[in-house]
Amino acid sequence: MKERVVGYVRVSTQGQVKDGYSLAYQVEEIEKYCKEKNLDLIGIYKDEGISGARVDENGLTVDREGLQEMLLDLKWRDVKSVVVLNTSRLWRADMVKAIIHRELKRYGVDVRAIEQTTYSIYAYDPNDFLINGMMELLDQYHRLEIAMKLGRGRRKKAQQGGYAGGRAAYGYSAKKGQKTLEVNEKQAEVVRRVFFLREEHPKWSLSEIASVLNREGYSTMKGKSFTKMQVKRILDREDFYRGNYQYGNVKTKGIHPPIL
Repeated sequence: MKERVVGYVRVSTQGQVKDGYSLAYQVEEIEKYCKEKNLDLIGIYKDEGISGARVDENGLTVDREGLQEMLLDLKWRDVKSVVVLNTSRLWRADMVKAIIHRELKRYGVDVRAIEQTTYSIYAYDPNDFLINGMMELLDQYHRLEIAMKLGRGRRKKAQQGGYAGGRAAYGYSAKKGQKTLEVNEKQAEVVRRVFFLREEHPKWSLSEIASVLNREGYSTMKGKSFTKMQVKRILDREDFYRGNYQYGNVKTKGIHPPIL
């Protein structure tokens, strides 16, 4: 069975003039190489007029549509290698190289470079070890920075008794861009019913309460039947339904209207 591969070609305005590596030339060389090596070339991705060192600095992603499409397709395309004329078609900067290596290794894909016959992204290179380590640290820093900013903002909202983000609790709704919760009357009716049943029948199990709700035609936020877990979540939020607010260790009187 033939090894399935995809090709990738790229030229920048400066590179096309300087190196003479036109898209047509690269495509021709890739097709010729795959025929000689008995490879199953299932497609060729292209980027024209884009630098191999271009990176989205905010997201730490490579800003090339053809390359992005290829990397996304690797999730469902069963390929073993990406065939290029040389590795400079894929990257020119170490940071870009580290990002592409990481994505290819995620799907067990290697690089076949026609002009670099022994190249493999799985060959040990001390420089790769250093760059990959720096990339991991940058990723961790980026995630922590985002988490801290979100945490500070939500904590401040919580201290003011406001909605701190995330999906609204059952019984409420939050409009996009709105800083407070509104009562969803249809769901609020269910919340009141749950607490009424708990008060009237303290010995009932959560499953028994769920069964009553389902018999009476009530449904969850997703329109499904109630289970004991959904009933428990409602009962666990009693303080919230009475108009109080807590986010982390911050407790305060909420500005959302109480249901109970």
